[in-house]
Amino acid sequence: MAEEEINDPALGREGEEPEVTITRVSGMYEDYFLDYASYVILERAVPALNDGLKPVQRRIFHAMRDMEDGRYHKVANIIGQTMKFHPHGDASIGDALVQLGQKDLMIDTQGNWGNILTGDGAAAPRYIEARLTKFALEVAFSPKVTEWQASYDGRGKEPVHLPVKFPLLLAQGVEGIAVGLSTKIMPHNFNELIDASIKYLRGRSFQLFPDFPTGGIADFSNYNKGVRGGRIRVRARINIEDKKTLTITELPFGKDTGSLIDSIIKANDKGKIKVKKIEDNTSDKVEILVHLAPGVSPDKMKDALYAFTDCEISIAPLACTIEDDKPHFLDVHEILKLSADRTVHLLQRELEIQLGELQEQWHFASLERIFIEEKIYRDIEEAETWEQVISFIREGLQPHIGHLLREVTDEDIVKLTEIRIKRISKFDKAKADDHILDLEGKIEEVKHHLANLVDFAVAYFKRIKSKYGAGRERKTEIKRFEDIDATKVAIANVKLYANRQEGFIGTGLRKDEFITDCSDIDDIIVFMRDGKMMVTKVDQKTYLGKNIIHVAVWKKGDKRTIYNMIYRDGAKGASYMKRFNVTSITRDKEYDLTAGSKGSEVLYFTANPNGEAETVTVFLRALQKLRKLKFEVDFSDLAIKGRGAKGNIATKYPVKKIELKEEGISTLAARKIWFDETVNRLNADGRGNLLGQFKGDDRILEITQSGHYRLLSFDLSTHFDEDMIHLEKFRPEQPVSAIYFDGEKQLYYVKRFLPELSDKKEIFISESEGSFLEVVSTESIPRVEVVYRKRGGVQKDPDEIVLSEFIAVKGMKAQGNQLTKEAVKQVNMLEPLEPEPVEEEAEEAGNDSHNGESDAPQATLLFDDL
Repeated sequence: MAEEEINDPALGREGEEPEVTITRVSGMYEDYFLDYASYVILERAVPALNDGLKPVQRRIFHAMRDMEDGRYHKVANIIGQTMKFHPHGDASIGDALVQLGQKDLMIDTQGNWGNILTGDGAAAPRYIEARLTKFALEVAFSPKVTEWQASYDGRGKEPVHLPVKFPLLLAQGVEGIAVGLSTKIMPHNFNELIDASIKYLRGRSFQLFPDFPTGGIADFSNYNKGVRGGRIRVRARINIEDKKTLTITELPFGKDTGSLIDSIIKANDKGKIKVKKIEDNTSDKVEILVHLAPGVSPDKMKDALYAFTDCEISIAPLACTIEDDKPHFLDVHEILKLSADRTVHLLQRELEIQLGELQEQWHFASLERIFIEEKIYRDIEEAETWEQVISFIREGLQPHIGHLLREVTDEDIVKLTEIRIKRISKFDKAKADDHILDLEGKIEEVKHHLANLVDFAVAYFKRIKSKYGAGRERKTEIKRFEDIDATKVAIANVKLYANRQEGFIGTGLRKDEFITDCSDIDDIIVFMRDGKMMVTKVDQKTYLGKNIIHVAVWKKGDKRTIYNMIYRDGAKGASYMKRFNVTSITRDKEYDLTAGSKGSEVLYFTANPNGEAETVTVFLRALQKLRKLKFEVDFSDLAIKGRGAKGNIATKYPVKKIELKEEGISTLAARKIWFDETVNRLNADGRGNLLGQFKGDDRILEITQSGHYRLLSFDLSTHFDEDMIHLEKFRPEQPVSAIYFDGEKQLYYVKRFLPELSDKKEIFISESEGSFLEVVSTESIPRVEVVYRKRGGVQKDPDEIVLSEFIAVKGMKAQGNQLTKEAVKQVNMLEPLEPEPVEEEAEEAGNDSHNGESDAPQATLLFDDL
């Protein structure tokens, strides 16, 4: 703040105005704002690195520790007690206390504290109660090692930091917005933090990933240890109940059932998805039923919920903490290491204090024994003054104190004089010796811990985990996500129209020609008579160029849609024919599919979604010396090239017309499909294991641990069950061999069957309670090893069974044959036998030899040894 005094000689004289001091405000704002920003950062929003707490949280814990008597306290009373230390009102304290209670770690709650799943708030502070958990009392408080400071009004004292011997900041997580600064640290799993701390203390590497209280599924591939620039993708857990219903059972972090349902309704209202009805049955567990509209695929709807609603969200972590009154940006690994180091330091200080106390106890116990055994108390009978009493006792002790740890002080002698006569008269030397020996043993134990601090700290963490780690298993599943193309899962929520002659397309041209149903985020490809092509977004009305010949929805990377075209180069040039696909473009850019000559015109054009190649008849104009006025063009003879290819010459003569002679068949090979185990999804990009080549009505066989099978399409959006154990291209003639345990009959059965063509999920084992699938195989000659339990001390040798010889192929509903009457310990799958080669009979003379090609080998993907 700058001050400037202006002195005017005309001022200050008798009868005149006094001197005026002008204070300039330039610079004041910067100082005040910086002071305010610093205060908010340090005292309100950002946690301290030492104990992982914001000031209000630390004061709440301190107040609750002062009130601690083992019983619950009204939250209103806790808020009032905390206000002695926190100068910002009851509302901020109450909100912070409820948030801490909902984390279910440091505060034991009673009453209605709200629900993080439904978003319901807590009851009023006068109705709910709380106390510190046993875990909090053990890890967060140690007055002897705590540094204290005066409270804001000077009437009390509060801790500068709590001596927390646990990575509390990472366990609870924190979010805070200050002035020009924010922090967002994710919560982590209790047991994983302890395991990581132990690994660090042992000098081993470790990994940490967040664990959210709402569960869900998370992709941490871009987590980047929680520093700025990282990103977490979190999804709700969605299960397909049947063809008409999806169930949401876990939520993304930061969302509740209300906000999630609102996002689904909003997407439905916008036409992104089609939902018939939503039911919220959430209580202590999440259960949201999403009823689908007729004709909607549950697989595509599952992806659509991730693409258009809050069923998938992205979180940007930012680990910022306060250390030495300054903000520091650290990754979660560094935070955990510093926490583990601080825990070791606090344990060391506690041990040192404990050692000092034990040594003091040993010192006085030794003095007391000398004082009584040597009857030094009798020497003070002749003392006339207090000084003489001290002097006589000191002289009496002198010959016996050579083994003590320190010098005898006047305070020690005063304490000896305070020993009662009754205690002296009942002194037991043996008990005194035992007490001193016990203290010496404890001293040695503490010294051992101090000499082996890391081992002591590891044992401390293990004890904490064994006492408080039960029931704190990971809730969030770690999984790598595939990217969902929104255009592939969006429903057709608008209608596309076109005015071909005038060159307009759009969803608002309802009086013109209807083209197709599409979504409002689709790309539209348009071809014009002059050979121009353009791709544009769906809109109400868009002008692209006159004389449109083809309009359709365009999918990026589509290699299967092939365009067949014959065009004239220029006004009087030759005619060319070409086949091409359009896999990538720049939106709203005009592309010329002809050779580029002025006056070029498309004479024939078709779009073929499966690469069909038709045959056409080309009629030429009658010219002198031109005898052949028509010829055929088979597009299957042309290679598929890029859109920029000029094409092959069809004719140099003027074309009169072109007519379709014969519909074509697909010239594309069967589609290769891979299964990527990382994301549990199909793909055509070569990621994962090749399932085979698919076309037409081909299906995929899925077998689950629950004893079900499904025949699925090879659509890339297909979802698979969580307990899938076997996946392959379905071979209708190949039987499935299975061994299962019947829970009702308590016996193992073997069955072989051909899966029936069905769109439903079929069960092929007993439905009685306790039944389970042991092994399954689709090999031609599967083998198993049956290991038996000991009976009467006798161990029967394992049996090897060829299942194809053990039982014939029967119906799917058949029970099968009993495997054995013996008690089975386990069944192991062995390498299958190779089928015997079929001998070819000699062909009759004059006949050609058989050159038929065998089918390509089928890929089988086994996930487990059941």
